[in-house]
Amino acid sequence: MRKILVIDDEQNIRKMLTRVLSPEGFMVKEANNGLEALKRLQEENYSLVLLDLKMPGLNGIETLKEIRQNDLNLPVIMMSAYGSIPEAVEAMKLGALDYLIKPFDIEELKIIIKRAIKQYELEVENIYYREEEEKRFNFDEIIGKSSSINKVLEMVKSVASTPATVLITGENGTGKELIARAIHKNSLRKNSPFVVVNCVAFSPNLLESELFGHEKGSFTGAIAKRIGRFEMANGGTIFLDEIGEMDLTIQTKLLRVLQEREFERVGSSRTIKVDVRILSATNKDLKKEIEERRFREDLFYRLNVFNVDVPPLRERKEDIPLIVEHLTGKYNKILNKKVKKVSAKAMELLLDYNYPGNIRELENIIERSMIMAKDEIIDEKYFNFISKEEYIEKKGTLKETEKELIIKYLIQNKGNRTKTAEILGISRRSLQNKIKEYQINL
Repeated sequence: MRKILVIDDEQNIRKMLTRVLSPEGFMVKEANNGLEALKRLQEENYSLVLLDLKMPGLNGIETLKEIRQNDLNLPVIMMSAYGSIPEAVEAMKLGALDYLIKPFDIEELKIIIKRAIKQYELEVENIYYREEEEKRFNFDEIIGKSSSINKVLEMVKSVASTPATVLITGENGTGKELIARAIHKNSLRKNSPFVVVNCVAFSPNLLESELFGHEKGSFTGAIAKRIGRFEMANGGTIFLDEIGEMDLTIQTKLLRVLQEREFERVGSSRTIKVDVRILSATNKDLKKEIEERRFREDLFYRLNVFNVDVPPLRERKEDIPLIVEHLTGKYNKILNKKVKKVSAKAMELLLDYNYPGNIRELENIIERSMIMAKDEIIDEKYFNFISKEEYIEKKGTLKETEKELIIKYLIQNKGNRTKTAEILGISRRSLQNKIKEYQINL
């Protein structure tokens, strides 16, 4: 619930504002002077401040100056029973959003408050995405030197600077969102919002509202107008994760956005135009989903203008040592540890494991082992992610599968080991070693 802080030395004003704003869905807190207000602002986050100009002690202008020392964007609306133009000008220079003369029109106040909070929330969200984007996501975060990951990086570099719609495919945990952020960060839209929507996290009705927004009263629970993620992403990029889980009705509306770059909020007939680049991701076989009539074929071709397929970790195992080095550095900072490396035996276990959860699972393994680690080296004893019996069983199964794949692609490539290694995502030397290990004679 959005919180509003009312700062006024007159109790009847505070109580009146609490009474009229609470039914609008706001949690209203009160302060009877500037010092009390500043203390409350340090203790809790607020969406807006209503600030009286004339108060004993710290007056409204002085309180506003203090608020701006800590938060440049928090909306502050000044209130006064005196129409002093110089004070109003000073308040606006200090960043006050508006200046209202008492007694003011309550309905007008409600409109001003709702508009101000909506704009503030949008600015905060955009700032968050930009900071996260700058802080975390670039090509350096995509770790690896295998031919398979290098191929992905080349594709990302090629498509990033274009306006093309991109479909990112791959198993869960392979880093599809990381790829999407890298595309955005290296695009012409890099200074505009990057907005993420996980399609599986919402029911169809809620997903429609999440994407396109809604008007007040358009459905049960819609207590106020809300802008959708497409509006938030205007001028930037929207990333639709788990697109294969989207309901057919929403797919139809998304197709229109892709074709016309326009939509209506739920409960509204007003058409909204947006300039948004669409990136999407899925772990599903969308062609199979089309055959089974769970996914629109026309939408698929609109989304799949350019496809980036992210390989699973088991197909790029030579990258594991580099990823582990990156992760130990990351969690040394987070966990305040001083782990320098994993032991040779521990690395052997990591290289032999099949990773059904891909990089996400490997990260979980490293984080958990570093929490338990008592010294500078992670030993295999910390890897309780899989029982000994299960490990032996999976190791045997993995080796059999690996051998079958090597034989299959050697036959397919008429014995060409360079091509076979490239398809398998391993080096030619690794392939040679495996051919020798599995005693393959072709």
